[in-house]
Amino acid sequence: MRLILPTEEYEQQWLDMIREMEAINDEIVPYALFFHQYKFQIFLEKTRDFRQGINLVDFVPATTYFLVEDKESRLIGAVNIRHKLNEGLLFSRGHIGYGIRPSEQRKGYAAEMLRLCLEKCREMGLAKVLVTCNKNNIASAKTILKNMGVLENEVIDDKGIIVQRYWINLVH
Repeated sequence: MRLILPTEEYEQQWLDMIREMEAINDEIVPYALFFHQYKFQIFLEKTRDFRQGINLVDFVPATTYFLVEDKESRLIGAVNIRHKLNEGLLFSRGHIGYGIRPSEQRKGYAAEMLRLCLEKCREMGLAKVLVTCNKNNIASAKTILKNMGVLENEVIDDKGIIVQRYWINLVH
């Protein structure tokens, strides 16, 4: 498994992953996948702009990666690393948002993707990261705990959802 920056060769798999999420009314995560309403080329441009800190109305710089399986280069999921936190992200969203395509869930991919993502965070110079999940998302909480997340507290977000806030120390 590896994390790669989105490229044109993954356009169809990207569309397929979003269709899988929509077919079961799954939340489309990370937020960069919401750019699916545009053509793939615009998605690539927007994720490049976010990575470079360009055109960020109400957002912070962020890098989007695809998780791909090495042998077949199959797109398994996507992750978004926010380079810093603003007030809203610090409260209930955190540094990292990730999602696994529904057909590949419950196979351990989320834990591996988060592990790889934490390596990227270290390379970016982050000393610790905030990762959050809805309290009722037991699978996500287990994924965060498996990657050394320490629960700080629970908050209620603007939609009335209880969000668990975990910190992961990247300095050993």
